Amino acid sequence: MSIWRVLLSIICPPLAVLDKGCGSIIIVFILWLCGWVPGVIAALIILNNPN
Repeated sequence: MSIWRVLLSIICPPLAVLDKGCGSIIIVFILWLCGWVPGVIAALIILNNPN
């Protein structure tokens, strides 16, 4: 995970997980709409996942 991905996940979490698949984008987007913090946490968790 690069520093650019971390910064992007803090600024706009759905953009940070674009290459992880449609399901990840939808989940992060919904959490981001519910609140900024849940979206950022979900994006960072998805980006840390090795799979």
